[in-house]
Amino acid sequence: MNSRRSRIEIIAEILRIAKGGARKTRIVYGANINFRLLDEYLKKLERAGLIVEETGKNSIIRTTEKGIEYLRQYKNLESLGIL
Repeated sequence: MNSRRSRIEIIAEILRIAKGGARKTRIVYGANINFRLLDEYLKKLERAGLIVEETGKNSIIRTTEKGIEYLRQYKNLESLGIL
């Protein structure tokens, strides 16, 4: 069995961690990815409207309502054994 995670799983993990707001470091360690890969995902997720980045002294990434809906759909597919 392939132990590598799919992009869908990594995205779901990022969105789950950022649900209440999180800094990049927390997401990197929580999702077990590197900063370069995280930056690639964050750009795509922000363009898709799944996250917002609140910039300031300490940037905080938050999951949007659209991102929360993605998580709901992901959990539904997971519960059906599709993922």
